[in-house]
Amino acid sequence: MKSLRTFRVLILSKPVSRVTSISARSFSFFKHVEMGPKDPILGVAENFAADKFPGKINVGVGAYRDDDGKPWVLPSVREAEKRILASNANHEYPPISGVPEFVKEARDLAYGATSPAVTQKRVAAAQSLSGTGALRLAGEFIATQKPGGVKPKVLVPNPTWSNHFSVFQRSGLETATYRYWDAKTLGLDMTGLLADIRAQPKGSVVLLHSCAHNPTGVDPNMEQWAQISAVCKEMNNFVLFDNAYQGFASGNTDTDIRSVKLFIDQGHNIGLCQSFAKNFGLYGQRAGLFSVLCADADEAARVDSQIKIIARAIYSNPPLHGARIVATVLGDPVLKAQWQSEIATMASRIIGMRKLLKSKLAEKGSKLNWDHITNQIGMFSFTGVTPEQCDRLTNEFHIYLTRNGRISMAGVTTKNVDKIAEAFHAVTKA
Repeated sequence: MKSLRTFRVLILSKPVSRVTSISARSFSFFKHVEMGPKDPILGVAENFAADKFPGKINVGVGAYRDDDGKPWVLPSVREAEKRILASNANHEYPPISGVPEFVKEARDLAYGATSPAVTQKRVAAAQSLSGTGALRLAGEFIATQKPGGVKPKVLVPNPTWSNHFSVFQRSGLETATYRYWDAKTLGLDMTGLLADIRAQPKGSVVLLHSCAHNPTGVDPNMEQWAQISAVCKEMNNFVLFDNAYQGFASGNTDTDIRSVKLFIDQGHNIGLCQSFAKNFGLYGQRAGLFSVLCADADEAARVDSQIKIIARAIYSNPPLHGARIVATVLGDPVLKAQWQSEIATMASRIIGMRKLLKSKLAEKGSKLNWDHITNQIGMFSFTGVTPEQCDRLTNEFHIYLTRNGRISMAGVTTKNVDKIAEAFHAVTKA
């Protein structure tokens, strides 16, 4: 027995010693990893948060703020939340393609419930992680299914939302730009836009902002939209709309979707990426929809099956709460009318701030032409100030914006507009 005990002690003690020795020998698998650059937009928020100056102003944030600079939860959204809570709904997985009521209501908001696209069942659609997720589904779908049989380039406007490049490139797609902003006229470079689309290979994907172009706030008029449509048709391009601001731009959901409907009426089978972050204030709920208008119901069913395969591999099932809110509001005529009124309120405040900022610049003595501020639409204004002037605005006046001169008009309030106008005049006067 004595020898047996000794043997047991030896058996137990040896492995412990060896394990300790082995665990002490470790090395890094990721020494080669470099520090990534800050996101040009999110980096502004980080720098703003680090500034201890009490009078600092953030006009870089891409989210609606009220006149006190606070987030606004829409009353229609609050009512929808109460109804959802009272329903004692469970938290089971929704289908891969999303909450069915949400998919229907979101699709109908864009295409129209009685449109041929919907009644003929030609729309394949899946709930996404807001607009960014819709774009990623689009990128993956285009890369794997190759419209026209080849992997196409994705043409995006110059400038555009910076994340467009990352989303498509990480989907395995090559990107190129077409001219959009004319720095001389502070407006749309229509001639350059059409020429650049024609210069790219036929069958390319053309990304268009359906309304409230980010970052410029410059939208084509309906005649120009028709010209763009004609060139895209001539080049056999697949048109993908980024529809992030429907209703938020003009205050009217029908007005803000006119470009999309024009393309459909002219025979384009489009892709559409919808977001409900801005027009519902559901920034953190990540509610969006990716859809493709197909030739017929059979094609739509096949496309739908492939979108589901992509979604399954990325996130499996989309989140519930934001989708339920949107479905509740859009599915009730009274709540929907209330919501329409609330988005008109948001759009009206932003339009009012554009007018006020322009008048304040004149009041401060600026001799420059600031008409572009009121000519632009939506959340953002491309002010035309240089990167160096932007640096001065931040370093000297504690006004935070991206270095391309884009400001969020939602960050302008009746309380800070004087300081913003004074600062802009100071850095732009001769």
